[in-house]
Amino acid sequence: MQVVILAAGEGTRMRPLTADTPKPMLPVADRPLVAHTADAAVEAGASELILVVGYEADAVRSYFGEEYRGVPVEFAVQAEQRGTADAVRAASEHLDGPFAVLNGDNLYDQSSIAALFDAGPAIAASRVDDPTAYGVLSTDRSTVTGIVEKPDDPPTELANAGAYVFPADAREWLDVEESERGEYEITDVVARAIETGAVSAVEVDRWLDVGRPWELLAANEWKLGELDRRIDGEVRGDATLRGTVVVEAGATVEPGVVVEGPALIRSGAEVGPNAYVRGATLLAEDTHVGHGVEIKNSVIGAGSAVPHVTYVGDSVLGEDVNFGAGTQVANLRHDGEPVRQTVKGDRVSTGRRKYGVVAGDGVKTAVNTSINPGVTLSSGASTTPGESVTRDR
Repeated sequence: MQVVILAAGEGTRMRPLTADTPKPMLPVADRPLVAHTADAAVEAGASELILVVGYEADAVRSYFGEEYRGVPVEFAVQAEQRGTADAVRAASEHLDGPFAVLNGDNLYDQSSIAALFDAGPAIAASRVDDPTAYGVLSTDRSTVTGIVEKPDDPPTELANAGAYVFPADAREWLDVEESERGEYEITDVVARAIETGAVSAVEVDRWLDVGRPWELLAANEWKLGELDRRIDGEVRGDATLRGTVVVEAGATVEPGVVVEGPALIRSGAEVGPNAYVRGATLLAEDTHVGHGVEIKNSVIGAGSAVPHVTYVGDSVLGEDVNFGAGTQVANLRHDGEPVRQTVKGDRVSTGRRKYGVVAGDGVKTAVNTSINPGVTLSSGASTTPGESVTRDR
């Protein structure tokens, strides 16, 4: 089956992490986010991958090339991001039979994608606690009878999980009307499919829509937890590795370091001496975690350095970030309420009791900087010595 993977969006809710990197290429464990989607498609039997690209398209093109895991790859360009149906329309010239559509910024368990492919025409569904925040499916047994966006009175708990299998005729249904929010929606194509024949609802075992920085943490928690322990790099002296820890070839763990998995230390990374890494933590390529540093449940982007006597917890650091000596990231409110973060101008709950900082590429903190929970530091931002950062910058 041909599989269209939507990977063109800017990821504005993920800023500043997507200032120079498309959201589908953000790191999730040992590969970009969109590669996990592609892997699920390949393992489910995809005959061809068609990636719809747009924002920072070259990053996606260079990663996938002409073939991915033995499956041919084509690219389609969505020049303007005008909705999911418009994205699939950009890929339509490559389609010649039944096809699947997967969101490149969603994670799915592989077995559910295989079940979706087998059941087509079909739509993936997930039972959620608050259906009012999603597109919600109406069903008769396992057949979809309708779909409604963010209803006040949801007919079911089944949320649209953003994965579909369409019949070949759906290629002719992509010229849908513009929605109220000015986009062309794939759900209108789903509605046409429901009108013309049976569409199955396939409940996924596990699904995560990765749209905001704390969901990138959740994605890494998931995928780091699936790794197998492997030590290919250099572990020196009395360094201690507990649980599922991967040290890639070219990485170095110095004496006195304690790493408690799941954790991935990528090629070129240097940890220690006398550092503590725990939780679900990704240390990307060429990172440096130095003496007296504790990293907990965080993503540290490629080329970033946390070199001296610093605490970073429940945080996401972009690429080439440098945290000065004594920088301390707070990750817990005194009142115990979920930490809030600004997303596209709105202060929203992360749903996380512990949540630290999101730092864009090139951020630099000076010595003895302290950072409040939920602060966002834009790409290239800096602090002064001894500064307490309580607001975004």
